[in-house]
Amino acid sequence: MGLLTRHTETAPCTVEIVHRFEELSAHVRLDNGAVIGPGDTVLVHGAPVMAPFGEEVREARMATITRASTLERLWTKLTGDLEFMELCEFSFSEERKA
Repeated sequence: MGLLTRHTETAPCTVEIVHRFEELSAHVRLDNGAVIGPGDTVLVHGAPVMAPFGEEVREARMATITRASTLERLWTKLTGDLEFMELCEFSFSEERKA
């Protein structure tokens, strides 16, 4: 892994979609045990997976993992906390209890 260069690899994966009243989720599990690091991206190949309401769908696919360069990985680690704070919602009220 170079300072400014990325590299790609392919891996088999399992796409799991749950579309029920109790749960709405989508997960991709890399079947070869590859670990995704800060700044890496994963592209799952194939048509979109659709699960009808009330069902759970699992499909085997191939994925392309693009590994971040050393500089991108460092930048992601340094700025990740700041971006997380954007997800937080703070509310201040001027109301006082008597």
